[in-house]
Amino acid sequence: MNFLKKLFIVLVIPLCAFTAGHKYYVSVTQIEYVKEKASVQIISRIFIDDFEKLLRERYNPDITLSKDGEPAEVDFYVEKYLREKIKIKINGKDTDVVFIGKEYEADIMYCYMEIENVKSISSFEITNQVLFDLYGEQQNIVRTEINNKNKSFILIRENDKGLLNF
Repeated sequence: MNFLKKLFIVLVIPLCAFTAGHKYYVSVTQIEYVKEKASVQIISRIFIDDFEKLLRERYNPDITLSKDGEPAEVDFYVEKYLREKIKIKINGKDTDVVFIGKEYEADIMYCYMEIENVKSISSFEITNQVLFDLYGEQQNIVRTEINNKNKSFILIRENDKGLLNF
């Protein structure tokens, strides 16, 4: 009987510790400078359910993100929110991040953005506050490929900026 108690403790208790299901709040933003096109191309991947919750709380409680039959106001709100929460400075100057569009794949929303007419980059600063206003535990991973150098940041509410100098 003593053996069964030990077996129970060793096998079952650790499994129960993970059944509460901790949810992770993460987005990933990939940034690539394409010198030949004088363009900074940005793709943000955000969980659909998290972003939908944000849009409902912030703009319209009836919004549903969907591949099929989505109202035009969704793109308006997505663009508005991303413009407020993602700020980029190149060579010390604010830039105009253009929202190109979005698409869905499984439970992820891919948001496509671009900064045009970028001749060269000597410094690159990003502020990414996506979903910080909804989730205190949110982490925004930023991966960059600029001037043939790869760099990654993990941005949190208390430290929402990353800076690269070349």
